[in-house]
Amino acid sequence: MKTQSRFASQILGPIYTRRQFLGSLAEAAAAVLAAPALVRGQNLNGKLNIAIIAAGGRGQANAHGVASENIVALCDVNRANLERTARDFPQARLFADFRKLFDNPGAFDAVVVSTCEHTHAFATMLALAHGKHVYCEKPLTHNIWEARQVRLAAARAGVATQMGIQIHATENYRRVVETIRAGTIGAVREVHVWVSRAWGLQSAEAARTHGDIVYVTDRPAEAMPVPDGLDWELWLGPAPYRPFHEVYFPGPKWYRWWDFGNGTMSDLGSHWNDLPFWALRLDYPRTVEASGPPAHPEIAPASMQATYEFGPRGDLPPVRLTWYQGENKPPIWQEKRIPQWGNGHLFVGDKGMLLSDYEKFVLLPEADFAGLQPPDPFLPRVESHYADWLAGCKTGAPTGADFEYSGWLTESNHLGNVAFRAGRKLEWDPVGLRARNAPEADPFIRRTYRPGWALV
Repeated sequence: MKTQSRFASQILGPIYTRRQFLGSLAEAAAAVLAAPALVRGQNLNGKLNIAIIAAGGRGQANAHGVASENIVALCDVNRANLERTARDFPQARLFADFRKLFDNPGAFDAVVVSTCEHTHAFATMLALAHGKHVYCEKPLTHNIWEARQVRLAAARAGVATQMGIQIHATENYRRVVETIRAGTIGAVREVHVWVSRAWGLQSAEAARTHGDIVYVTDRPAEAMPVPDGLDWELWLGPAPYRPFHEVYFPGPKWYRWWDFGNGTMSDLGSHWNDLPFWALRLDYPRTVEASGPPAHPEIAPASMQATYEFGPRGDLPPVRLTWYQGENKPPIWQEKRIPQWGNGHLFVGDKGMLLSDYEKFVLLPEADFAGLQPPDPFLPRVESHYADWLAGCKTGAPTGADFEYSGWLTESNHLGNVAFRAGRKLEWDPVGLRARNAPEADPFIRRTYRPGWALV
């Protein structure tokens, strides 16, 4: 007979078989709600009470990123994640269903959301509706309509928000923004952004070449046993039902499937398109056009590219931004007229070019900028992306990647995939949230949820 886990006994009782675990969810919630609430007024040390929604992978990392505060609740559909992270936060109360967490909203001040992409908006909107500060992993939402709802809800709530794009807090990104805005390379009308990750629909040979962790070309017809301790129904959440299979779980395997994620475009686009969005004060594109292999109804592509046309912003000129992923690269890179960095941004200005990645940047042609005095720093510096958010929670200070900024960034990234799936150039209406010339794009902008799930 197995010995009862101290984490299970803490809140969930004796739950060592899958049947027992799934059957105990209602009892677990009741036990949590019956426990004495921790309220803001009891925080004599000035620390925030934070609830962690998703406790494995990025969730575990994010929990440690805010561990200077009081972690009072951990929530995850996978019992193994709960038990693993609870070892570091033994005082935290445990949940399986994040919706139950909000039955007692007075127990916490802030929420960190690190679920899979398709449930980001559901946890985030609940937190905003209850006036909680929110840190949400990238991408902010699963689709454009959700991004708009979250951005507007955050504005109404007036709380501190942050999308988890940790590179945004780095010195290198700040120096690039300062260099561009100082006019060092002149007015920028063209940007190229490329990433070499090639996860998604491709040949078996290409998947091996690019190190993809799962090769799949269609939805599996067969079902597999649900792992012990995983609530598959809760994991699916608002997505259409399908039987469990290891091609979706565990790890980032789900990110290839349109029902759960959006592939590389919205995931790494959150990091890499962040820099031109920030430096050039971008908001929404006028048109978007994508190219690549034929769109698959189930799986995002490994390689593709998307071109955005942004209009003038004040005294800034129009900008064409092209995104490349996987095997796709800018022509100037393919012609070896710039350094062969595997991932990068290339800002093309009237006076020269700036090439950057996460950690470094260089002005091109280098000889033209020899001895140049860099601009004085003028952007605020932060200790970390987490510290930036926590300071916003406690002082009301603005954060670097709040939902106003990251909402527009997320909408734009998703539009690249919408254009790819619709198979045509989109003329974008940012007010009506539609492609004026392509009603066939509508299902990719907003989707119907599974019964029992709705954004608050």
